Amino acid sequence: MAEFRQATWRYKDKVLEPTVFELSKKGREGHKPPEPIKKARELVEEVIAMIPERMRRKKPPNLPELSEVEVVRHYTRLAQMNYCVDLGFYPLGSCTMKYNPKICEEIASVPEVAYVHPNQDEETVQGALEILYETERMLAEILGMSRVTLQPAAGAQGELTGMAMARRYFEDLEEDRRDVLIPDSAHGTNPASARMCGFNVVTIPSNEEGLVDLDALEAIIGEQVACLMLTNPNTLGLFERDILKISRIVHEYGALLYLDGANMNALLGVVKPGDMGFDIAHVNLHKTFSTPHGGGGPGAGPVGVNERLVEYLPVPTVEYDEEKQKYYLNYNKPKTIGKVRSFYGNFTVILKAYIYLKMIGREGLRRVAEVAVLNANYLAKRIEKIKGFSLPYKGLYKHEFVVSATQLKKDAGVTALDIAKRILDYGIHPPTIYFPLIVPEALMIEPTETENLDTLRRFVEVMEKISEEAYTKPDVLKRAPHNTSVRRVDEAKAAKEQILTWKMYLEGKAAMEH
Repeated sequence: MAEFRQATWRYKDKVLEPTVFELSKKGREGHKPPEPIKKARELVEEVIAMIPERMRRKKPPNLPELSEVEVVRHYTRLAQMNYCVDLGFYPLGSCTMKYNPKICEEIASVPEVAYVHPNQDEETVQGALEILYETERMLAEILGMSRVTLQPAAGAQGELTGMAMARRYFEDLEEDRRDVLIPDSAHGTNPASARMCGFNVVTIPSNEEGLVDLDALEAIIGEQVACLMLTNPNTLGLFERDILKISRIVHEYGALLYLDGANMNALLGVVKPGDMGFDIAHVNLHKTFSTPHGGGGPGAGPVGVNERLVEYLPVPTVEYDEEKQKYYLNYNKPKTIGKVRSFYGNFTVILKAYIYLKMIGREGLRRVAEVAVLNANYLAKRIEKIKGFSLPYKGLYKHEFVVSATQLKKDAGVTALDIAKRILDYGIHPPTIYFPLIVPEALMIEPTETENLDTLRRFVEVMEKISEEAYTKPDVLKRAPHNTSVRRVDEAKAAKEQILTWKMYLEGKAAMEH
């Protein structure tokens, strides 16, 4: 079933890139270092002699043997098989996958940045500390908060940080508040973060408009509630128009209001979370402020707080000494929750956001939000007209919207998963599916502000084509994708039977061949 060729592994007529072990040929070399000088050899032998015998290798490691050009071509082919925002449209709802300016990457890669070490003396990293200091102040202004911590490496860690501060705050007040209220449309990390900090999670239902049910909130709220974790705009792309009333209800009972800022791209320069009554807010630099996701950071999820929570921020904070005219790291915060990450944040990710903010400016930020909202509403209106798709919760959408494919499933047996897989065949990354859970057969779509009208129109054409296929030849969708290097994966089986070792891979490959 499998036929190995020089640079490809063929399986069921699909071309896959082999591993470096499969490409390996005994005797090939990519680089041959010079013979070490006598002194270097003696030093190495001294070090080896210090290692216990039981910890020394008995034979060389089993490394692949390839020439340099083979290695370069292998990883280049792998890179070409990957999909990224530099290659095409990435309408991943609730994740804001927008273009990352390359000037940010260039500056972040200069030696003065790339080789800076977090253990260096403060005197030698004044420039880096200044960048952290200014970034925090800019984010505090955008969020309408008193201070911001840059430590969290992701939005979920930002949530954990915020909930840890909320817990410490109520412990200081000697109030035993154990409940955290979370809407049923919330991101899945919200309840996880609350539970990890020892809170009970209480779900607030959405009303028929897809917004927080105020009657349910008023029925549940009480002095046992520590916090309401709210995403605004919510995951349906709708702004909680009663946010000031929600804030008043929460604060009347002494609870805190937390903003999941994953959707801040819709609010930039328009409204500040602090002005809406939020006490804590996290924001994702790798979403809203156009720094890379995943391998580019991995990310950063700064958390802003109002004045009464400043003393609980993680240490160290970056401060400026006016008298000495120098920046320094402040660990002297008796009520701090401590560290939530090594050192004080993902510096290169923060730097990229700093550059983005400096380039785009105050007016540019507002323009980001305006175009993101315009693009989302344009797509929503166009896709709503396509046969089989519907918008279960309507309104003026912000940065994203949620489409339901229930009619397609009823008419043709085609699911949201089938649609997502078919979108891949057209060279577009599929949107988020089956979320939020309150929408059946959901496709959550976010175009962002960096996509032009031509791209949006092509996406509409793809969705129209998929609708036509669903009603005329549904099997094409049920077997999709057809044009990718790997056909549809059994995701449940993949999660349960992971290939974790080279030995397991070889055993599986051998079994497949026979």
